Amino acid sequence: MSAAGTDWDLLSSYAGLLSLACTSIYAGAHGSLSNRSTRKPGAEGSHRDEDEEDEEEVDRLSSQDAYLFPVIGSAVLFGLYLIVKYFGKEWITWLLQWYFTIAGVGSVGKSLIALSRWTLGPARWQKFDKVQLLILKGQKDLLTVSLRTPSLFLIPLGAIPSVLYTFGNTATRRSALLTDLLALSFSHNALSLLKLDSFKTGCVLLSGLFFYDIWWVFGTEVMVKVATSLDVPIKLLWPKSMVFSTERGFTMLGLGDIVIPGMFVAMALRYDYHRAAQKQTLGHVSKVYFVATLGAYVAGLVTTMTVMHVFKKAQPALLYLSPACILSFFLTSFARGEFKDAWAWTDELEDKGEHKAPAKTDADSKTEANSQSALEEEPLAVSSSAEVEAAAGQDTKKRSNKKHT
Repeated sequence: MSAAGTDWDLLSSYAGLLSLACTSIYAGAHGSLSNRSTRKPGAEGSHRDEDEEDEEEVDRLSSQDAYLFPVIGSAVLFGLYLIVKYFGKEWITWLLQWYFTIAGVGSVGKSLIALSRWTLGPARWQKFDKVQLLILKGQKDLLTVSLRTPSLFLIPLGAIPSVLYTFGNTATRRSALLTDLLALSFSHNALSLLKLDSFKTGCVLLSGLFFYDIWWVFGTEVMVKVATSLDVPIKLLWPKSMVFSTERGFTMLGLGDIVIPGMFVAMALRYDYHRAAQKQTLGHVSKVYFVATLGAYVAGLVTTMTVMHVFKKAQPALLYLSPACILSFFLTSFARGEFKDAWAWTDELEDKGEHKAPAKTDADSKTEANSQSALEEEPLAVSSSAEVEAAAGQDTKKRSNKKHT
């Protein structure tokens, strides 16, 4: 600490932690974009991204899910607290370490694939051969996995941090670097997969977890006890030293304080692309809502660190992050006169909209009406594919018997 009393080591630790959190949200938010939503006009046909065919439709979190989030989170958190308090932390830590070791292999591997694809660009990435793994049971597909050839090397490479974290020597095991690598990959993939369906759902989720965080941090010892007892890579660490010395320990930020607000920021980015698609300006997307919510996250996290630094006491980050993100949305949408449209927007319609049938003409409507009338007069017998195949087999058999006759 300098003569002026400024602890630059601690301030650099805050800055490092802030940069890791923002980088994670930025990458995860862009990872949540589907290939269809970012495709520029005129990129159809042969220029279309082939990986769109393998892109899985991810179910969005609805308002009902958001209402249950704090309840389920409280039950899990309190359950972990009871286990740690009455049965000890050793066996639950051992179990969770194995779980995160296995999950870390796939998580880091997937993040490496996303990073490689972004570095090379979609056009160059598609030039690599595609390898497809099929697991069948009779005629039914149980599992289908499609990978580009670089992925066959990147996935085993992604296993290295997990292996070193769990089985490494004293110098590498549980190191801050490995913890951060695993935690960053977990947050990146969580933000890429967990998607809110609307701003309403996001506000419900952040509001519920606002009170959740206050109660479990200020009202009880549960949150701090569990966070400090379990040695698993669900937090970001940065040493309290400008030279990365670990003598003074680390500043810490839980993944929940990244993923929960990050889901809101990622949704804002998807809304920016939705607005650009409506205006047919995907060549130049104005990321107004994304910048506003990400800036609000930075302001909220800086406020959290400032209060924690001044009062020398752990703070529930969502106490500051939740209001900051919600206010940024309301202020931006009202200032731009877009609140009604933004509040009514639903992200599920974005992915499903491309699969809608084209608009019907008057002739199509008349034809459909005539067909409907015919169907009402003569009921249609609907058969399953198995029944159709059986009927076809019987018909073929009858024809064969006639030929023999």
